[in-house]
Amino acid sequence: MKIDGGISFDPDNVIASAQRSERLGYDGIWSAETSHDPFIQLAAVATATDHIELCTGIAVAFARNPMTLAMSANDLQELSKGRFILGLGSQIKPHITKRYSMPWSHPAPRMRELILAIRAIWGTWAGTAPLEFRGEFYTHTLMTPMFDPGPNPYGNPPILLAGVGELMTEVAGEAADGLLVHGFTTERYLREVTIPALLRGADKAGKTRADLTVSYPGFVVTGVTDADRQAAAVAVKNQIAFYASTPAYRGVLDLHGWGDLQPELNSLSKQGEWVKMGQLVTDEMLETFAVVCPIDEVPSQVLARYGDVVDRFSFYAPYHIDEEHWRALLAGFRQGG
Repeated sequence: MKIDGGISFDPDNVIASAQRSERLGYDGIWSAETSHDPFIQLAAVATATDHIELCTGIAVAFARNPMTLAMSANDLQELSKGRFILGLGSQIKPHITKRYSMPWSHPAPRMRELILAIRAIWGTWAGTAPLEFRGEFYTHTLMTPMFDPGPNPYGNPPILLAGVGELMTEVAGEAADGLLVHGFTTERYLREVTIPALLRGADKAGKTRADLTVSYPGFVVTGVTDADRQAAAVAVKNQIAFYASTPAYRGVLDLHGWGDLQPELNSLSKQGEWVKMGQLVTDEMLETFAVVCPIDEVPSQVLARYGDVVDRFSFYAPYHIDEEHWRALLAGFRQGG
């Protein structure tokens, strides 16, 4: 299991932060598209690091088009000397239509076509075929020498697709190189819903589980002291409540018999009652969504829960842990828990 970390947008510290993650022993760092462009952050550190993988987690696919995504990913693959992973996600309709002013329709088929179009563009640059992609949502039929960067000396980067629902997860198995599991996923949902959907998609393309990467940002509640762990529990409960308020994620709650909580949390979110929302997440829910344990037990607990089903794991820990203990955590994974 590879262990990944995150990177935030900090003009004065972004390079030092990435180099620190490399020294600590992370296998990869993920740059999320929240209030900044994830490609910019990774471009800033691509030539300042040596071996750590650089990943977008996620870049909002429908805010862009296949050509812009193909170009950004191709450039980062070359800048990083083959260490880039293109992580894509759809976002939800209000953000695409109201924040980005971009079209929204049939997200799973659109995403499948977008990935196929990216691969067609890369194929043209590699010299395998003229650009002649015609789909329902995207058409790319023009590529003149001036705009053709030529073959990438490091090959094409892998594409990982974020998914919660079964349709998008099937697309990840069929068209992408793997899945970015949403943090709002329990072990049971992962095993009973997510992985079967991923494999159904893979089967359509003649692929097996071995051909795919599953990356999971898992909730972890830990800390050096009891007070640290209690503060971490509150922070993670608040994050779980935030995700649980989203109608699109209700299926995860339904699997555990907690579906009726979703509309209540959604109503509170519209009122800005963030503290009350977190208080509705019970300890049982917390332990179902998160690994909850003392800090020295984290590697063994994570590996016991996810070691046979997840290829890459990152910590969804919305609280602070000092560098000394992060280093010990990572060493624990290297020693097999």
